[in-house]
Amino acid sequence: MRGAGGSKGGEFDFLIGLVMMIAGGYLLLSNIVIRPTFGMGTRAFGIGGLDVTTGMVLIPFMFGVAFVFYNGRSKIGWALAIGAIIALVAGVISNLTLQFTRLSAFDLLVILVLLCGGIGLFLRSLRGA
Repeated sequence: MRGAGGSKGGEFDFLIGLVMMIAGGYLLLSNIVIRPTFGMGTRAFGIGGLDVTTGMVLIPFMFGVAFVFYNGRSKIGWALAIGAIIALVAGVISNLTLQFTRLSAFDLLVILVLLCGGIGLFLRSLRGA
């Protein structure tokens, strides 16, 4: 019977590498803080040289909702409402700041060894002999 990757004994490397990858990835992602810099007057995104604020995005949304309530089959109303929602979500996502929490050098080295070492063991277990 052959193990992972067609090699003998690859199951142990596969499982240990998988556990290390999951642990390192979890520790890495759990130490990232997301800080929003988004409000009603802030810049959502820019088109050309014009800054589009969140309030400007809500104006077509209001018109779109009014058109949809007036006539449920209004293609212009649906386009305005859905386009404004997409622009609002894109503005929120583009204004997020990702930062690491305070980590010691040892903590960061442990996370990186778990993640990268796990990837190496996992890939070695899949390599054919």
